[in-house]
Amino acid sequence: MRSLIFCIVCMAFISPTMSQELVARIKQIKPAVVAIGVYTPTGRPQNQVFGSGFVIGDGTYVATNYHVLPEMLDQSINQQHVVFSGQGKQVKTFLASVVGYSKQHDLAILKLTQGQLPTVKLADQHYIDEGREIAFTGFPIASVLGLYPVTHRGIIASVTPTISPVADSRQINTHMLKQLRNPYLVYQLDATAYPGNSGSALYRIDSGEVVGIINKVFVQQSKEGVISNPSGITYAIPVKHLHELMKKHQIQ
Repeated sequence: MRSLIFCIVCMAFISPTMSQELVARIKQIKPAVVAIGVYTPTGRPQNQVFGSGFVIGDGTYVATNYHVLPEMLDQSINQQHVVFSGQGKQVKTFLASVVGYSKQHDLAILKLTQGQLPTVKLADQHYIDEGREIAFTGFPIASVLGLYPVTHRGIIASVTPTISPVADSRQINTHMLKQLRNPYLVYQLDATAYPGNSGSALYRIDSGEVVGIINKVFVQQSKEGVISNPSGITYAIPVKHLHELMKKHQIQ
């Protein structure tokens, strides 16, 4: 009984401090969190949001997932990549172009054609420890909720090889076979991401440094069930691969 009381007292003592740390960290990160989409002048709607991203480098570059970007823009109707910054009715739209990408690591970097935004601080290329408390901020279910940044928290549950499970062997392709032969390590998180969170910055709560990029969730039954019955298992690409892509394209 005394042990139980001691634990409750400790939790009551620790929780406010941890909560205040996260509150401060969210305020620090949010200005650099953006939504990624497409602008179609003649479209209805003109703006479409496909995922999340975050500003890096000198404030003119944005990191996101490769799979967030459309496979091809329709030049006949002047479609363009865009980055949305802000929230609610206070949203600014920036035209952007793709300057680098990695299909293997599901990463892409866009450059704003004009303007500059607040940036995040990237961690170094070392993997962080399992059990480390993390959070990620992005735009889950963006088309439904609108542009209101949402934060989820959890821990690094595991550093594990990346795989793309399939229900049928006929779905296996050459790219998947190459990954199985030489998989790279990703973060498995004890946290829940949703459609629209792809490309979100994964950061340490204690320092605010971005350590990864959210890129997929474990689907239990169907894609539709991700919202109504989430698995609570999320994966993120370690930031070391973003460093490599930035170096390749001489982005500092």
